Amino acid sequence: MSLTVSPETNAAGAPATVTQTTTAQTTSASTVPLLSIRDLAVQYRTSGGDVDAVHGVSFDVAAGQVTAIVGESGSGKTSVAQSVIGLLPSNGRVARGSIVFNERREGATELTRLSERSWHGLRGRCIALIPQDPGNSLNPIATIGTSVAESLRIHGLRDRTKVRNRVIELLEQVGIDDAPRRAKQYPHELSGGMRQRVLIAAAIASKPELIIADEPTSALDVTVQRTVLDLLDDLRREQGTGVLFITHDLAVAADRADSVVVMRSGAVQEAGPAAQVLAHPESAYTQQLIADAPSFGRVVEREHIQVTERADQPGATNLLTVSNLRQEFAGARGTAPFVAVNDVSFAVPRGTTHAIVGESGSGKTTTGRAIAGFARPTSGSVSVAGEEVVGLSKQALREFRRTTQMVYQNPYGSLDPRRSIGQTLAEPLRNFGIGERRETGDRVAQALELVALPAEFAKRRPRELSGGQRQRVAIARALIVEPDLVVLDEAVSALDVTVQAQILRLLADLQRELGLTYVFISHDLAVVRQISDTVSVLQRGRQVEYGDAEQVFSNPQDPYTRQLLDAIPGQAGVVPTRHW
Repeated sequence: MSLTVSPETNAAGAPATVTQTTTAQTTSASTVPLLSIRDLAVQYRTSGGDVDAVHGVSFDVAAGQVTAIVGESGSGKTSVAQSVIGLLPSNGRVARGSIVFNERREGATELTRLSERSWHGLRGRCIALIPQDPGNSLNPIATIGTSVAESLRIHGLRDRTKVRNRVIELLEQVGIDDAPRRAKQYPHELSGGMRQRVLIAAAIASKPELIIADEPTSALDVTVQRTVLDLLDDLRREQGTGVLFITHDLAVAADRADSVVVMRSGAVQEAGPAAQVLAHPESAYTQQLIADAPSFGRVVEREHIQVTERADQPGATNLLTVSNLRQEFAGARGTAPFVAVNDVSFAVPRGTTHAIVGESGSGKTTTGRAIAGFARPTSGSVSVAGEEVVGLSKQALREFRRTTQMVYQNPYGSLDPRRSIGQTLAEPLRNFGIGERRETGDRVAQALELVALPAEFAKRRPRELSGGQRQRVAIARALIVEPDLVVLDEAVSALDVTVQAQILRLLADLQRELGLTYVFISHDLAVVRQISDTVSVLQRGRQVEYGDAEQVFSNPQDPYTRQLLDAIPGQAGVVPTRHW
């Protein structure tokens, strides 16, 4: 059967090349797929009429293999996944097409025609879902054990002893230490990686034949991500489980998928074996996605500055010097203080980018907040443009924040939804008494122009902007007061790869034009390698490595740094390193 797709346009507006592939893309001609999707169309009812979110989508998932759907937000990936497991929102419906599960058996199931009662017997037992956000997917008032046991009880296991033993077995299977104790804990007592493993344990409780994993690692550190993906690989190999993997990360797809389906605007742009699609993309859109993925080792034409100054040898060119920084937080009654940052030192020459990398809990954000003056360290020194930040009075600290600005991770949470973009950008001008009131409109328009947004955006509300546009506004808000130093705390980690690349190019352009200095906080080492001049690697609050970025990446001295580098996805050689 041919895969026929409607032509789309690429980023430049030109028709994109669409690859036509046979159903052998996921299985051999003699093998019947575990899941077969043909000509799927999904619509959503809105106040303005029906909206086509997915149209003409066809692909297969084979038993014991991984099929990855990749694409940006809004491409239709999640709508396809929700259609497969019968969990479309109340205003969504399958308008056309077929989703057939388990054709290998007599009486294969057409999922689009199932009643809700029929779904209760299939969902969880035969088809399971691993959702994206473990923070919102686990009941905060139920223990971990209770959450994992729910699927077992729904599907008929009533014996309390057997349920408890099976829960412990599942938690151990997904690599959670001290499973009996963890089963009694609540979600807030576990790390993000552990919570994601709990979701996997719940999903595999009834040994399903198909697992739908919807962005299961997008919010995880690179080492935790690798652990979770290894676990899914083990299930696939040992139990023959088919996996439909939803992701915007082509590097993860390159490492883990047997087949790849590239989606854009609800349609398939390209589909086939992962090695073929990612190494030799034919669609212009796929080519752009690969070009924008830093994990693929893309060579960026950027002049990195060789830096030799150390924090204990401050030079005239250093805008920022951090010396022996230590940050403690009070422990519970009767316990020692928690040391979040322990003796961190580095220097950042003016006009360069210094990256702070490490896993969650390594002290990255705590260090960034101390630099920006939002936290008073327990001891140590932070100097910006020769001014000692630690110990500034309230008034002096207020003036200092015009010199040093911070951009946060979440572009959705960092903008006031009640204010227009113009009001948001005007606020720092009022706070610092910058310019005359009649000049405010012009300054707002200039700030928007600086981040490549039209002046008319000043009238819009945050909800009317995309994630990338909101992050541009957050950057404009930081730059409107003309700072010398900008601290970017995971400022691109929540963005799709193409939008992320646009923001990174914007930051590089602004640095060249304005002479800005950046402290770039991230757990994504592929991005850090692309944009940083110097780097500090933090582990549990300690700086285990510091130096010129290329030297650290090419010749890491600490085992922890090597561990982080080894965990970067996309290094399996599927996609050749190239100049784009």
